[in-house]
Amino acid sequence: MNDRRNVIVTGSTSGIGLGIARAFCAQGMNVALNGFGDADDIEHIRAGLAQEFSVDVRYLRADMSQPSAVRGMIDEATQALGPIDVLVNNAGIQFVSPIEDFPPEKWDAIIAVDLSAAFHAIRAAIPSMKRRKSGRIINVASAHALVASPFKSAYVSAKHGVAGLTKTVALEVAEDNITVNAICPGYVLTPLVERQIPDTAKARGISEQEVVRDVLLAAQPTKRFVTVEEVAALAMFLAGEHAGSITGAIIPIDGGWTAH
Repeated sequence: MNDRRNVIVTGSTSGIGLGIARAFCAQGMNVALNGFGDADDIEHIRAGLAQEFSVDVRYLRADMSQPSAVRGMIDEATQALGPIDVLVNNAGIQFVSPIEDFPPEKWDAIIAVDLSAAFHAIRAAIPSMKRRKSGRIINVASAHALVASPFKSAYVSAKHGVAGLTKTVALEVAEDNITVNAICPGYVLTPLVERQIPDTAKARGISEQEVVRDVLLAAQPTKRFVTVEEVAALAMFLAGEHAGSITGAIIPIDGGWTAH
């Protein structure tokens, strides 16, 4: 245990989550990583961050679809690092399909990982934050927390739910010096987005190039992908002292997508 701030970032072995974890490490904070992947690759990431920034970095292989595993992750991180100061709920999965063909098991999995996991993590982390009268909770939602797209019924429903969860918990803990906010990125070229391009092409009957040009970036007036670094910088600000009066906010970082 030490005086550094301690952070959990779920879904942080790649993409946005890894970018956020790296940004916190760069600021001298201890970080608990979480996510799936090759064990050797994950250890390389963990050890690299710890060595580069001289911080304590742990890996917690919790299955975010399982409530008991999510609760266990909070306990394990607290035992390893100390009380959790910042919780970033970033874990997410995706599936693209017309509603009549959408597999019910995919719906259940997406709701569990993209929405329910955030609930269970927040529920487990809040008591300690309340006792210490200090805490930051950052939910990585999506522009799909504010608007919908076809063929993403489970994802859009889950992300709308994250927005509601964010607002509700923010009101409950507003007098405890705990802030709860949601970041809503537009399209970021992460492995999750890359994997859905061929599925979207199949669902819409168009080429993958047309998906990028006419579906993904068509929604963003800037006509470019949001970068991981931009999302991480916003998370860092929300975790800092100057964001103490920002709570219950659903913040787009989407190249103007939701300004339409």
